[in-house]
Amino acid sequence: MVAGDIDGIPGDADIYLLGEVHDDAAHHLRQAEIVERLSPTTLVFEMLPDTFQLDATKRPVGDANALDAALGWSSGGWPDFALYHPIFLAAPDADIVGMAPPEDEVRQAIEDGAAQVFGADAAQFGLTVALDPKEQSNREKLQDEVHCNALPAELLPGFVEAQRFRDARFAHATLKALQTHGSPVAVITGNGHVVQWGMPRALELAAPEVKTVAVSQLYGEAKADGADVVLRSLAPPQSSDPCASFQSK
Repeated sequence: MVAGDIDGIPGDADIYLLGEVHDDAAHHLRQAEIVERLSPTTLVFEMLPDTFQLDATKRPVGDANALDAALGWSSGGWPDFALYHPIFLAAPDADIVGMAPPEDEVRQAIEDGAAQVFGADAAQFGLTVALDPKEQSNREKLQDEVHCNALPAELLPGFVEAQRFRDARFAHATLKALQTHGSPVAVITGNGHVVQWGMPRALELAAPEVKTVAVSQLYGEAKADGADVVLRSLAPPQSSDPCASFQSK
């Protein structure tokens, strides 16, 4: 078991945002432990499209291959389903929904801005307000880092808009799940979406009456990222460096 104590996670929230590094099996085991304690009505996944819904009574629980097929997981380009299966096992009675917008809309947000693509409710999720210049700069630097410092500088503002669009759409889908199925709702997503300026801000703006707890999973002494709860692992998994191909050119 990785280092970190989940006992400090409040038990009275409506929505739990459970962050991860996508290819870290230990992070998913910890998410499963949290989910088991919460007994959520719904599991909401970044890895599934926002059109996806699977009623708990209709989903295979113990058969990983059958559930993989029902979700269309292996065709989605995400890490192996075996890493995520413990989360589903931890909440056998939870409905499953997705929250990812179509990628063509995300690409459009890069060009036209998050508010334009989001549409009528953009203001509700804070998309019509420009970011503070310092935050804008910090978020552009972060986008540069996560894209291996390979993006032209003129593209960075658009990638920030794409992230704002994703966070708002994720929040919209999560609130719909809460309204439809009741609380608590557990959201499985990358650490980048549970930081305070991500989904938590969008949820707070759109539904201030809803209590949200954001949990991130970081390595070692990495700087805390603004989530409500930070769980730490001793070391990242041993995997190939995704930026190696850029650095070698």
